[in-house]
Amino acid sequence: MSMSCIFAVREIIKKMRVIDTINNVQRTIFSFELLPPLKGSNADRLYKTIENLIDFDPKYINITTHRDEMEFMELPDGSIIKQTVRKRPGTVAIAASIQNRYGIPVVPHILCGGFTKSETEHVLIDLNFLNITNVLALRGDGAKNQHVFKPEINGHANANELVKQISDIKNGIYLDKNLKNNTPLDFCVGVAGYPEKHFEAPNMETDLAYLKQKVDEGADYIVTQMFFNNSVYYNFVNECRKIGITVPIIPGVKPVHMKNQLTVLPKIFNIDIPQELATELAKCNTNDDAQTVGTEWAIYQLKDLVANNVPSMHIYTYGVSDNVRKIVKAVF
Repeated sequence: MSMSCIFAVREIIKKMRVIDTINNVQRTIFSFELLPPLKGSNADRLYKTIENLIDFDPKYINITTHRDEMEFMELPDGSIIKQTVRKRPGTVAIAASIQNRYGIPVVPHILCGGFTKSETEHVLIDLNFLNITNVLALRGDGAKNQHVFKPEINGHANANELVKQISDIKNGIYLDKNLKNNTPLDFCVGVAGYPEKHFEAPNMETDLAYLKQKVDEGADYIVTQMFFNNSVYYNFVNECRKIGITVPIIPGVKPVHMKNQLTVLPKIFNIDIPQELATELAKCNTNDDAQTVGTEWAIYQLKDLVANNVPSMHIYTYGVSDNVRKIVKAVF
């Protein structure tokens, strides 16, 4: 391939902003989310997941980001030391690898938790050099030893501050006020929405007001936390529109694939499992049984969303793709 062709391909990918894709769809499209491999692993499983789904034309792929974790290790002399570990490094490199390998736009997650403003700026600059122009801005979880979220020193306390920083750099405003000839970096910014309320929000009204702040700071679209009752999503969209949120709201769907998720998912994500789904999962004896039930439920959810003309839907795979392939094959 000639250099001119290479540059042309890179420019095409660079201009593939998620919001433009969503706003110009003729039918419902889908995206999915992946975890970077654990430290010490290669990307083969990640590529296999993508190749298991690529036939169905996913329009973009999200790559999660993970903060450092604090671990305690006992030394031979009995003393205890604290060490910092990042179990899933390489989000930026993985994102670039996927986009260059498959020509599909990637959406790396940018977090407040565990990162300073300076580190965030450096990541955004790196992404720009790699022709990655889509990001999902999230507060992220607190450290495991924190009862409440605490930002890093010189970090962001919440996602609307993070969106503001990304919006600033889109306008050529960097942290160093003495920089000259600042280049604006064009990013499409997604943010998270919670149809059943973020677990820390005192009420739904407060949570919606906070979501509007993120949009007002420059978010281009919203992708929701997982839900298992589509009426919850439809009601959420209506409530968002009432308070002036006009950006696309993409439903996020998580196919159940393990029996224990009947209790784990509500606890971790503060969501409800509909009684019909809960009853069927309770009957399951194995994870294979649970995956069959979860696959059927997700197909039901997605077909209903397509029938109601959602422009796009986002599937949380968490590295499990065989069931997702069955789902998208049934729906798309």
